[in-house]
Amino acid sequence: MSGPVIRRAGLAEAPALAQIGLATFRETFDGIYSDADLRTYLAQAYDLERTRADLADPARASWLVEAGGEAIGYATVGPCTLPHAEVTPGCGELKRIYVLKAWQGSGLAQRLLTVTLDWLERDGPCAIWLGVWSENLKAQRFYAKHGFEKAGEYDFHVGAQIDLEYIFRRPAHKSSTPNAIPSRGEHNPA
Repeated sequence: MSGPVIRRAGLAEAPALAQIGLATFRETFDGIYSDADLRTYLAQAYDLERTRADLADPARASWLVEAGGEAIGYATVGPCTLPHAEVTPGCGELKRIYVLKAWQGSGLAQRLLTVTLDWLERDGPCAIWLGVWSENLKAQRFYAKHGFEKAGEYDFHVGAQIDLEYIFRRPAHKSSTPNAIPSRGEHNPA
């Protein structure tokens, strides 16, 4: 039996992408939010129509990770929308990387990170940003290991609950992978 497969998601995968988004967020943050706050956030963040709109946007990209025909993780990237004064239109953002807990530690997050960073820098180096929950130390260590540094903070709303979110940035001059693909033209994520 072959291992997990990462593939670019298209419009037809919107239901699977929305479903794995719901499942991984619930699993990751189980017990942290009230049921009402969680329902409010999930209804907005993983709405099927929003997922379809994101997949139809050429400035954004998403990938599904599948094993045995089942979605076990995903990633989404696009232009940076984080609230930081140094964000420019040429910046990319790693919006989400999630893998079901049963698959964590298997190297899938690393594989997803490589795919997403390569896509964001497909036309040349750019600063890449991401938001990470202030209490998710494991994710912070993972991103720091890959050249991301804390650059700011902001309030992240999950229903009525407000969490402290850290803004991490990886400067444009750093390579996403040890053998990065050379630039192929102008970078224009917008």
